[in-house]
Amino acid sequence: MKRVPILLGAMVALVSATLARAQRAELIDRILVVVHDSVITQHDVASLSLGSLGTLQSQYRGAEFERQAAQLFGNNQEKLVNERLILHEFATAGYSLPESVIDELVRSRIRERFGDEITLTRSLETMGMTKEKFRQEIRDTFIIRALREKNVSSEIIISPHKIQIYYEQHTNDFKESERAKLRMIMIKAPKGDETERERTRVKGREILTRLKEGASFAEMSQYSQENLRSFPGGEHGWMDLSSLAKELANAASALNQGQISDLVETQGDTEDAIWIIQAEEKKPAHVKPLSEVRDQIDKKLKEDEQRRLEIAWIQKLKKKTYIKTF
Repeated sequence: MKRVPILLGAMVALVSATLARAQRAELIDRILVVVHDSVITQHDVASLSLGSLGTLQSQYRGAEFERQAAQLFGNNQEKLVNERLILHEFATAGYSLPESVIDELVRSRIRERFGDEITLTRSLETMGMTKEKFRQEIRDTFIIRALREKNVSSEIIISPHKIQIYYEQHTNDFKESERAKLRMIMIKAPKGDETERERTRVKGREILTRLKEGASFAEMSQYSQENLRSFPGGEHGWMDLSSLAKELANAASALNQGQISDLVETQGDTEDAIWIIQAEEKKPAHVKPLSEVRDQIDKKLKEDEQRRLEIAWIQKLKKKTYIKTF
């Protein structure tokens, strides 16, 4: 992926400002790429990135956010370059598209997204878009999709042999960790107070005794300090043991189906806890059989081949089209 040849901070600032009209004249008239006689501006890339950037801001901070944002902008710049290449190919390779087809596409889009012309007009005004621009975007989208379908086959057949080879070379991708259907009782243990911690242990031993005497785990879960609305009867359902705290994972792994653990102590940043675990059912770690993942592999290999074909096609278009990156 090419690095975006602009200052990342400027792009983030532009997108974060929601591309308000008052800011456009100041911030967006920088040309990033020329494809034949079509230009791609900082505004074009920022507009395409707007929705995804908000998601990145909620997921990442600092240097990792900057890396993710740079990758987003770079990918979207490349996407726009590829689309301009395809549109240029359509314009120069003798293709034609009747206006009646575009008319029907526009009518269909209005029905699906806006309902009627009045709502369309109001919505376009809000977005700062003309009807001509709206129509052009529909036309361009149709052309890009049609030429992709023509040049990148969707009728790809993956042989059983290729699927078998991929499965054998990627067995780690199909490993299932040990899983168990668990019930748990949790009692909070104040951090740093050994006297209170011992009282918690005593309470836990009393619950264990009742369980050994025949009380049901669901009945004794009334003493759990977890949210019983979320875990009625102490039920946690099927859990990947690798996702649990080490102490809980080790204890659950050692249980046979139906067994109940001794007291298990865990330590947190602000609070410790004592747990009692019951393994209702267990599934050992294993590699999924080929029969179970065959469709998944077939889909991935088809997607990989389609991606390879599209890259090769785009490279051919680049070789015969003037492109300048600033």
